[in-house]
Amino acid sequence: MGLIIHGIAASRAVRPLWAAVELGLDFTHVPTPYMDGSTRTPDFLELNPNGHIPVLIDRRPEGEVVVWESMACALYLARVHSRPDGQGIAPASAREEAEALRWSFWGVNEVERDAITVLAHLHAMPEERRKPELALAAERRLAVPLRVLERHLQRQREAGQDWLAAARFTIADLCVASVLNWARASRALMGAHPVMHEWLRRCLARPAYLRVRENG
Repeated sequence: MGLIIHGIAASRAVRPLWAAVELGLDFTHVPTPYMDGSTRTPDFLELNPNGHIPVLIDRRPEGEVVVWESMACALYLARVHSRPDGQGIAPASAREEAEALRWSFWGVNEVERDAITVLAHLHAMPEERRKPELALAAERRLAVPLRVLERHLQRQREAGQDWLAAARFTIADLCVASVLNWARASRALMGAHPVMHEWLRRCLARPAYLRVRENG
């Protein structure tokens, strides 16, 4: 029996790695980069024929479970490897479950692509390859969904709940923060959404996230 996570923290694999550490799980991390062909070997393609990280393998008494897609991996861990006790990151009610699902899919569908563009063309790519006009266009598009998140977090705060789905940090915060982290390169977006920015800082200051980033 055992839990195995293939991937590296400097990728979408940060999501299940972060979730596993938040949950205090005993797991094996197999560092698998995505730029050197490691995800295109026959052995890896047997795990994920799409050739992407992360891949989560859960060796259970009833048989082996394989999960791809980073959000699915993180949500799986919270659902299967945590108790809905209202203390940890797992949803503890139907409402919290709904919030985790809708905000995670929202992050992928509404934010992720443009957040990656912002990161690439403001920070990550070599300066001579950056295209500021692409970053600016992505910032303009992101302003629309980020206003939605800003309003939601403000309403949560007014209700005495400082997090996305509850009064505590949950898997919903983890999944969305892992996407918005890529947009932090935009000072304009962070400045225009102060409640979101403060929430994001708190998410990324969590010991579990810092440990994952430190260990790769």
